Amino acid sequence: MLDAALRHRFGADGFALDVAFQAAPRGVTALFGPSGCGKSTILAAIAGLLRPQAGRIAFGDRVLLDTAKGIALPPEARRCAVVFQDARLFPHLSVLSNLRYGLKRAPRGAEGPGLEEVVALLGIGPLLGRRPFGLSGGERQRVALGRALLARPQLLLMDEPLAALDAARRAEVLPFLARLRDAADIPILYVTHALEEVDALADAMVLLEGGRVLASGTVEALSARADLPLAVRRDAGVVLPCVVAATAAGMGEGLARLDFEGGALRTTLHPGPPSTRLRIRIRARDVALAVEEPRGLSTSNILPATLMGIEPIPGTAEVFARLAVGPSILLARITADSARRLALRPGMPAWALIKAVTFDHRAQASDRVGDRVGKG
Repeated sequence: MLDAALRHRFGADGFALDVAFQAAPRGVTALFGPSGCGKSTILAAIAGLLRPQAGRIAFGDRVLLDTAKGIALPPEARRCAVVFQDARLFPHLSVLSNLRYGLKRAPRGAEGPGLEEVVALLGIGPLLGRRPFGLSGGERQRVALGRALLARPQLLLMDEPLAALDAARRAEVLPFLARLRDAADIPILYVTHALEEVDALADAMVLLEGGRVLASGTVEALSARADLPLAVRRDAGVVLPCVVAATAAGMGEGLARLDFEGGALRTTLHPGPPSTRLRIRIRARDVALAVEEPRGLSTSNILPATLMGIEPIPGTAEVFARLAVGPSILLARITADSARRLALRPGMPAWALIKAVTFDHRAQASDRVGDRVGKG
């Protein structure tokens, strides 16, 4: 477990950071929030690249920083590897030599993946003889990830590693990040302001604003909260864990079925073979609500639900209708006028209507079954 509590101010009237949070001993914890909220400052303090004015950082029983006791391990002693926006590869070295540099930085006797394992994991075998200037942005980031992993860190820090890439290159790198997350038996702190990256990769999220922690918890739990800044985004909605139960057979042409706790969804996604686990974002604006069972619609998903509550969206003439589909929660974004016209009240039966074509096609598989990167 990583425990961090930090306070720092840049100048007398400058930006002030005052945060405390925990990260699990494995998996991805996303530090999420708008630009300037303190995400990268937190990462720099954990890596030892910034000395905060006050704070304590502990990883398990190792204390990396305790300003009250005068403890501040240097960066090289913290066993943290950092992947930045720009890959920061050595331009005069080949890909293979850049990777070997990571191995040289690994502490003697430290457990971790070997070169061949990392090359296979990140699909960079064909790149080994090339120099960084001849690589695409996505390829450079994959090599940077490999070099960081080969240093055999106890904690992997990623500072918006996809921010400098265009949409096509981000789509190229995301699956490799997911594979790295599933294979690396270490905690990963992932800084981003892109919600699709959180959906695809993160197990937990620390939501930041103005140098403060607004909330922390699982991605699924925070996505369903209407009281957070996430809710005012146009892409606001719940993140739902699903399992692929069927492919096109018996589902209609081009459709698959995703089972979730409480029901099933038809989708035009191509999420993988049966039993594949993934998460999918169901945007609140894509969910319509009916108070009588609908008939004769083209909508593929008509889910019986119970209306749990109506929550106003500040600054708008809209509300969130909170719907329980079994134990799962969906949000429907509707006008306040619609809520009045339908006489919505908690406890009443309702139906959630979702088109099969509306699901976020950027959702990534989150199947954690499989071997982890070897130790040795």
